[in-house]
Amino acid sequence: MTTLLVFAPGDGHTKHHHPENHERTAALGRALDGSGLMADLRHVMPVSATTVQLQRVHTPELIGYVRQVSNRGGGLLDHGDTYATAQSYHLASLAVGGCCAAVDQILTGAAHNGFALIRPPGHHAETDRVSGFCLFNNVAAAARQAQVAHGAARVAIIDYDVHHGNGTQDIFYEDDTVLFVSLHLYAPYFYPGIGGMHEVGVGPGKGYTLNVPFPPYVGDYGYRLAFDELIGPRLRQFRPDILLVSAGFDAHWQDPLAMAGLSLTGYAQITRKLLSYADELCAGRILFVLEGGYQLEVLSLGVLNVLHALLGRDIIYDPFGPMRQPEYDVTPLIERLKRHYLSK
Repeated sequence: MTTLLVFAPGDGHTKHHHPENHERTAALGRALDGSGLMADLRHVMPVSATTVQLQRVHTPELIGYVRQVSNRGGGLLDHGDTYATAQSYHLASLAVGGCCAAVDQILTGAAHNGFALIRPPGHHAETDRVSGFCLFNNVAAAARQAQVAHGAARVAIIDYDVHHGNGTQDIFYEDDTVLFVSLHLYAPYFYPGIGGMHEVGVGPGKGYTLNVPFPPYVGDYGYRLAFDELIGPRLRQFRPDILLVSAGFDAHWQDPLAMAGLSLTGYAQITRKLLSYADELCAGRILFVLEGGYQLEVLSLGVLNVLHALLGRDIIYDPFGPMRQPEYDVTPLIERLKRHYLSK
């Protein structure tokens, strides 16, 4: 079994005091160097995405806008906190290109699975709009690469970042060839404010968006229940040719931007469930793509845990343990979601 690693840290895409900055991947680099894992991974050098690869998921106007702001030295790209520097267009293109290269490796059999540790993140970037720290949608471009370059008929994207993957949902909302599943906090004033169970897709895509809108402090058991009772059965119905994962580590109970209550052990259990689905349904073909995660030790250990699992090793680092407060019981919610998504 060969596990690939794409590392595109995006050092030049950083803003002082912004939570999504180069310190995230700098911490990952240090953790990887000290882990002893690097010799066991197939390293894939990222190359910039082509215009064609970008235009499979974004309008020419959006691509040109990011390029223009970057060329003039950077600035805010929206009314929120999504920024560009003079290097951001190139680095965002490199992140997309790295994910596409990883898909090429997996679908040609050069690698079995992998992790794309890239910045800037992507799952909030919509067809024609940047948002939520994201410029271009890395995982969406990877899905289209699988379809266009390799003939994959069905691609599943599982997004467990604590924030709803509104950009990925937007891109595939009318598409029945991509199953998009997002597990996220869904609470008043919590970004991005969408991702309810009524959002299921439209036209041919109706039924191919599955949202799991969690309350705060759901914890390990609630996530595990969602995968066992809801996501696993839906993936078996869909039978993807490759599984892509938007991997955000901001659902951990110590993350400063959210309060979902996952532990590192809970994350590791999710990883193993995803690997078992990939083994069962698509010959083990799975690619993890980095999204959020803003507590640097949690982020680093979470990524190392995923890599150990991808390599087939039963190693889990969790010095923090479980959330201190009781977990919110989401059993009634999961039952409602099962009736909503699986009984049709």
